[in-house]
Amino acid sequence: MADSEPDPVAVTPPPPPPAAGEVFGDRLASAVRYVEHLATSGVERGLIGPRENDRLWDRHVLNSAVLGELVPEGAKVVDVGSGAGLPGIPLALARPDLRIVLVEPLARRVDWLDEVIEDLGLSIAVERGRAEESAVLRRWEGADVVTARAVGPLARLTGLCLPLVRHGGSMLALKGASVAEEIERDRAAVRTLGGGEPRILECGAGVVDPPTTVVAIERMSDRRGGSQRGGARRGGPPGPNRRKEQRR
Repeated sequence: MADSEPDPVAVTPPPPPPAAGEVFGDRLASAVRYVEHLATSGVERGLIGPRENDRLWDRHVLNSAVLGELVPEGAKVVDVGSGAGLPGIPLALARPDLRIVLVEPLARRVDWLDEVIEDLGLSIAVERGRAEESAVLRRWEGADVVTARAVGPLARLTGLCLPLVRHGGSMLALKGASVAEEIERDRAAVRTLGGGEPRILECGAGVVDPPTTVVAIERMSDRRGGSQRGGARRGGPPGPNRRKEQRR
């Protein structure tokens, strides 16, 4: 009789670092549960790579949660191309005052997000679709903040995200160290798409190392030459007391 195949090696999610308690407070247990989902069903269903297990907290969850430093209180937030819920779910756990919508086109990812959100007891909407689709725009335009992580080049990202942002609100894109080069390349395109001057910000100093790099682009108009609308700037990143602007 042939030997049966061995059971797959169980994945042990990494324990939360001390900084996680500072970021998530009384929702730390939910954040731990979310990391368990990422490390198990998230890997099994192809939402995150198996080699990311040891970096789930620093590179993914905390890296996303500290974005809350740049989001105004009570803001309406749309997370474009949410994938495994990053940055939307960590942001919701760290900032329960926010109204968050996850936009994701792939059905298998949407199903996973629905399951995880229900398990965590979060009040988050999930929209299956693409940011550029008219149905998505009709339902979710006018956001104070639109977030994106690992979605694409800055010009393309601006074209996808900015139409969902209210005038005076902001797109916050999590980016890497080479973002200054992207800005130089895509600055004109951003202006054509109705965006203001891209700003490189840092958040999460003392929580994640290196700090999270974010490009903030305010929506100024519908397109270059369009009228700029006034109004409160509640959707834009707050002043220097809550974020650090990186020198370029």
